[in-house]
Amino acid sequence: MHGIKYPIILPIDGVFLPNLLIFAANIETMVRRKLFDDLQLHLSKKEFSIITGARQTGKSTLLKQLQTYCKEEGIQAVFLNLENKTILAELNENPLNLLKFMPEPAKRAVALIDEIQYLDDPSNFLKLLYDEHADQIKIVATGSSAFYMDKKFSDSLAGRKKIFQLNTCSFDEYLELSGKSHLREEMDHLLKAGDFKSALLDYLRVEWESYMNYGGYPAIVTEPDLQEKVNRLRDIRDSFVKRDILESGVVNETAFYNLFRILAGQTGGIVNVNELSATLRIKNGTVENYLAIMQKCFHIALVKPFYRNLRKELVKMPKVFLLDTGLRNCLVNNFQPLAVRTDKGELWENTVFRVLADKTGADTIQYWRTSGGNEVDFVLPDNDRLRAIEVKFDSNQVNRNKYKIFLETYPEIPLQFLWMNPFDQDFFKRIFGMSVH
Repeated sequence: MHGIKYPIILPIDGVFLPNLLIFAANIETMVRRKLFDDLQLHLSKKEFSIITGARQTGKSTLLKQLQTYCKEEGIQAVFLNLENKTILAELNENPLNLLKFMPEPAKRAVALIDEIQYLDDPSNFLKLLYDEHADQIKIVATGSSAFYMDKKFSDSLAGRKKIFQLNTCSFDEYLELSGKSHLREEMDHLLKAGDFKSALLDYLRVEWESYMNYGGYPAIVTEPDLQEKVNRLRDIRDSFVKRDILESGVVNETAFYNLFRILAGQTGGIVNVNELSATLRIKNGTVENYLAIMQKCFHIALVKPFYRNLRKELVKMPKVFLLDTGLRNCLVNNFQPLAVRTDKGELWENTVFRVLADKTGADTIQYWRTSGGNEVDFVLPDNDRLRAIEVKFDSNQVNRNKYKIFLETYPEIPLQFLWMNPFDQDFFKRIFGMSVH
């Protein structure tokens, strides 16, 4: 057990509550997300760094951590939050007013700009500063989805920026952020040591199920009370998703929200625009627009079909997954324990998708299905080849013979099965792709 005691003592009658609240408030700024290392390495590059991701995923915290890093390394840096109306007015008046905020002497410095979408014309702001002052100023900026949906962002900043996407926490980040780094170390041992048997496997299973149920938003991860986790997820659903709706110019808020709930209830299912249009009584084009907005807001991912035979393989309709299972469960209003859930298969498949998306990028994942109904859940790149993955909640549901058509059609693509139950010593090797069965 590596000298670590577990379980951690939880508050009883409020005795330890103040200390835990201080812990929850501070640990997010202490623990560095994996994306921090990529951003740190990019500080020396001429391109501007643009951080994307859903609201409340920790983009502002990343900027503050970069500010601390710059201070420790003697790199000149300034942090500007554009929710500050005074700063916003200065930069709107003239992008070159940014130079007033930069430290002296006039050598290359880093401007860490939070909420850049509040500028009247953020794309022009970044383009002007890059074209005229990239040798003096390195900009690292965050912004909401409204900024990234602006066509000018792509057109005017081509070759001038690199985009970094911050998702909600992965499972190893979840363990670190929730103060269970010893379980993170235990998981690493299970991944690396072939004959290692963990005495903490049951604790890892409990945390994995909690991660599936409540997701990886940092504020949810650091909240110790289960009911408060639910309350905070509802706040994200009702407040922050609503801001996405308003900033995206959606007129029919009710239809948008109902579509979001329908998609959450059919994760892993085919998205049929015609059916959704008829159900919601809105135009096909409106459904497609809402789907695009949900993608740009980093709430859903649409997985396209993999095909080589246009006549036999279904090639038009995507499958849908949510990028955070906690938000998904909030939308369907179900936080029951995994053992009693009727949708545990869908929740497990969505969790696997999220793991794969973290590993290879959501855009690289496809699924396979024929017009006759034969299907494989995921087809994705694996180094210089492809691999296929079929997801089953229970290992006794695995029947390789059912996938004979796929195996005969694509003998060069290995097929792997991932199951949740039983949660054994090889679970993490399976889920993180260390072994192929």
